[in-house]
Amino acid sequence: MDLSNLTPAKGSVKDKKRIGRGQGSGYGGTSTKGHKGQQSRSGYKRRVGFEGGQMPLFRRVPKFGFKNINRIEYQGVNISSLQKLAETFKVSEINRQVLMEHGLASKNDLIKILGNGELKAKLEVTAHAFSKSAKEAIEAQGGTAIKI
Repeated sequence: MDLSNLTPAKGSVKDKKRIGRGQGSGYGGTSTKGHKGQQSRSGYKRRVGFEGGQMPLFRRVPKFGFKNINRIEYQGVNISSLQKLAETFKVSEINRQVLMEHGLASKNDLIKILGNGELKAKLEVTAHAFSKSAKEAIEAQGGTAIKI
């Protein structure tokens, strides 16, 4: 037994249906496409969302809201996460690089420090934005909050 004589199990592989090869095949004539109509013609493609002439869902459902083109997306990091970093890795300076190394932010993220949790360590934190409560918590422990 080697790779050159491997075959699928008997009965597991069916022959391809060969349509349009004469009446004797059973699939001649209309080639399984029925009689006339748009779908029997060559080049037919159904439009995405087409529902057979019924008003399609994307036109039945009303539009609402808008996308603010000036929105700035921040990756939020709570001070509880900073406290955990300070305890486990003995870090006193937290910046983008440190957060990336520990999986709290990605390369292109804008980072915002949020005030959820409790901070006990004195830290020097560098980020793009700080919530009011986070900034107060960092400075209450004698640390500094540096905005990039």
